[in-house]
Amino acid sequence: MRLRTIALATAGLLTAAGSLALVLPSASAATAGCRINYQISSQWPGGFQGDVAITNLGDPVSSWTLGFDFPNAAQSLTQGWNATWAQSGAHVTAASLGWNGTLGTNATVSIGFTGAWSGANPVPAGFTLNGVACTGGTTTPPTTPPTTTPTSPPPTGAAPALKVSGNKLVTAAGATVKLYGVNRSGGEFACIQGNGFWDGPMDQASITAMRAWKVRAVRVPLNEECWLGTANVPAAYGGTAYQNQVKAYVNLLAQNGITPIVEMHWNYGLYTGTSSGCADVKATCQKPMPDAQYAPSFWTGVATAFKGNNAVILDLFNEPYPERATGDATSGWKCWRDGGTCTGIPYPVAGFQTLVNSVRATGATNVILIGGLAYSNDLTQWLAYKPSDPLNNIGAFAHIYNFNTCSTTSCWNSQLAPVAAQVPLTLTEIGENDCAHGFVDGLMDWADTQGVGYLGWTWNTWDCAAGPSLISDYNGTATAFGQGLKDRLARVSS
Repeated sequence: MRLRTIALATAGLLTAAGSLALVLPSASAATAGCRINYQISSQWPGGFQGDVAITNLGDPVSSWTLGFDFPNAAQSLTQGWNATWAQSGAHVTAASLGWNGTLGTNATVSIGFTGAWSGANPVPAGFTLNGVACTGGTTTPPTTPPTTTPTSPPPTGAAPALKVSGNKLVTAAGATVKLYGVNRSGGEFACIQGNGFWDGPMDQASITAMRAWKVRAVRVPLNEECWLGTANVPAAYGGTAYQNQVKAYVNLLAQNGITPIVEMHWNYGLYTGTSSGCADVKATCQKPMPDAQYAPSFWTGVATAFKGNNAVILDLFNEPYPERATGDATSGWKCWRDGGTCTGIPYPVAGFQTLVNSVRATGATNVILIGGLAYSNDLTQWLAYKPSDPLNNIGAFAHIYNFNTCSTTSCWNSQLAPVAAQVPLTLTEIGENDCAHGFVDGLMDWADTQGVGYLGWTWNTWDCAAGPSLISDYNGTATAFGQGLKDRLARVSS
């Protein structure tokens, strides 16, 4: 998740977009739609006032969250009224207050803010209300989720070796496997903060709780510098000690019939440009691309550790966003694949072709997963820029949250479905920032019709009002958000 970018003094809580605690009505059976009237009512050098009228065209709601992106990186929110306003990168949210949360059909609420700008002050586009695009019309999602029959064999033993066959992941016997599960955050941040290897228990009891949810896959985010044991990492938590912890946990997952997805989350490299998560050269936040200095060595080491065990999937990088630095999607996709010197990124970049080559040079034949641009939310040119793999053993992944640009069925149909028709696609992070599950319910409905797997963010006991956390304890007690995924896994997983 891109918004976990602040290195905290203690593990156990990470910042998520807006820090909004809203319980939204389920979108699974409600008609939804909205109309936005956005006006710049006054403007002065370096500042402006924006007024927004929100009209709910769908069924009544008891609370709401408006979302939009500033088109210009120099535009920013300074303060607002009649809503709880927040900004993360270019994305702005405005959440209803206690007195104006109820919005009937065709009712309008007016909110406003002051902001800063330089160069240009264009009007934002892509407004959403409770995760639904404001198009001036309405949509009615299906009231009954599609019935899905699990096709994967139940995990009676160790997780099966997997390979790509067309647009599916299959076992050696040819059985189709969809990846249903959770993320297990901690390995990307605790070590470099000096707080240990993980956040919470990584033992058999915690895995048994996952299996009670019918979790079939667990994504394990890692820290590049911790694996390599650079000087920036406390010696007790880096290098061989960290590697041994990772290998032990990944092997324990596989022994329990759970497919481990090993992923490089945070990496070295100074980046302070558009959408920068931090001004720290160390691996303490999400950078726009892997670095050429350490990333190939990281993947050489990780691939060597797990080669020969094709139950383990290798996820090359969490959430690329090179287009924010290079200036447009075309240059962003070229940087994504080819790396090198990318405009706006001060450090030499390791493109995904380089990282695929690093993995295959070790002799590892594991399945490789790669995301797209816009924090793995944009797959529009994924097929065109797909790295070459001599084994043809690459799949795609996407991250979908209610505050992303691609957060509607129409976008998933146009951007994700074409990729899913060609290669295996898994939504390796899904979530919403309102402690509810209406958005992910609709997303999982769509994924089930497309044969696409999904993993919830995240199996950690954080406050789900501060970010999408699935559980309130490591016995597996679901949060209000997590209950949606738990109920769905009970139907589709084995």
